[in-house]
Amino acid sequence: MTDIATFADLDPITLGDILRVAGSPGFDRWEDQVRRTGGCADPIHLRGWVLHKDKTTGETLQRYSTEGEPGGRLRVACGNRRASRCPSCAWTYAGDTYHLIRAGLAGDDRRDIPDTVRDHPRVFATLTAPSFGAVHNQPDRGVCRCGTRHPAEDPALGTALDPSTYDYAGAVLFNNHAGQLWQRFTNRLRREVAARAGITQRELKECARLSYGKVAEFQKRGAVHFHAVIRLDGPEGPETPPPTWATVNLLTGAIRAAAAHSYTSVSVPAADEEPVRTFRWGTQLDVRPIKAFGDGSEITEQAVASYVAKYATKAAENTGTLDRRIGELSELDRHDVPDHTRRLVAACKRLDPLYPDRRLWAWAHMLGFRGHFSSKSRRYSTTLGALRQARADYRTAQEQAALGLDHIEPDTVLVLADWQYAGHGHTPGESALAASIARDLQLNRETAREALRDQLAQEGAAA
Repeated sequence: MTDIATFADLDPITLGDILRVAGSPGFDRWEDQVRRTGGCADPIHLRGWVLHKDKTTGETLQRYSTEGEPGGRLRVACGNRRASRCPSCAWTYAGDTYHLIRAGLAGDDRRDIPDTVRDHPRVFATLTAPSFGAVHNQPDRGVCRCGTRHPAEDPALGTALDPSTYDYAGAVLFNNHAGQLWQRFTNRLRREVAARAGITQRELKECARLSYGKVAEFQKRGAVHFHAVIRLDGPEGPETPPPTWATVNLLTGAIRAAAAHSYTSVSVPAADEEPVRTFRWGTQLDVRPIKAFGDGSEITEQAVASYVAKYATKAAENTGTLDRRIGELSELDRHDVPDHTRRLVAACKRLDPLYPDRRLWAWAHMLGFRGHFSSKSRRYSTTLGALRQARADYRTAQEQAALGLDHIEPDTVLVLADWQYAGHGHTPGESALAASIARDLQLNRETAREALRDQLAQEGAAA
């Protein structure tokens, strides 16, 4: 039962709604529904029923209807990956991404990925955007060009030193074409690997496969860059060993060459007063080998998977932009969007009619970026769909056991259902209660994680 006293500092309207919800006859069931969604901030409401019948006898084994639920509705998680929209669902998405990336680094028997994949050459690479003008920064030595030593949380970091000369148009056009630039990079990377192995690209397909999992991150200046796990496998993927010539050094050299090659570029034609632009990756390319856990390296399987998962739930919000599509520029005033970000959004608006196929205004809230925030090659590891299906199967098995249907063969049961969308979200009081439930669940997870970490540490010390 939620402690209402924890909400005493809320505004009277929200507090009154909390008291209404908590005092309603169906509050316990409402709370149970919200807990099942993980404290989702914007749950989907459904109305309908589901019926389980024996295929042979026609006997009704179980019937469920939302008629007896609070408000006649069943609440299910929204599934939004953005932490700014729903921290609870984003936490689940991040967890799935973690397991997807880690499975491609350490293996996963449940998903037919052998642990021998640890012996394959694999690196963690970061490809950055080029410069579009000087910005306030934190150099390793000395001070920023403006003469100031900026603290870590200084809002000036990443903003233009001289907005009048900063290439805002180039920045959003680069973001808009970053997905194509990545595709050209991976195509060139295969050529570079083959060249270093002394074989043709056709021969490369017969003896090795390049696999990757990547995530996009926005720098404070509003330019997107990619973090990627890149791995060399045998011809069938992680199940087959790579050829003897495949080494971390060969892969690292191929990545550096592919990123710098003239082929790895995207040209944008001139339009009106906009010049022809050719985009390439920035000079700040970082490639590091990924080590196994426990060898003293900072770039471990767990660290890389955690890093990628963290950015899988973020977008451009760290620059101060909105986390949804923008209708009019006037919305930026209402939300106090910083000047540097405002100029990037305005550049999307201005360039949109010049490059109609690029849909820059539709993606202005992403500062022009329109690619997938996280993606992987086909044989890198498992898929998010497979992970979600495994979770759904587990919950179905739990439900079957609770209903006493776990002893019945699934093929003998006919399932009939009818569901209708009935809205989404919470009232102000429900929102505050759901946020409290989400915090409780998160605290429980962190406590359990710390207990497991201590247990493993004790077992390691005893060994």
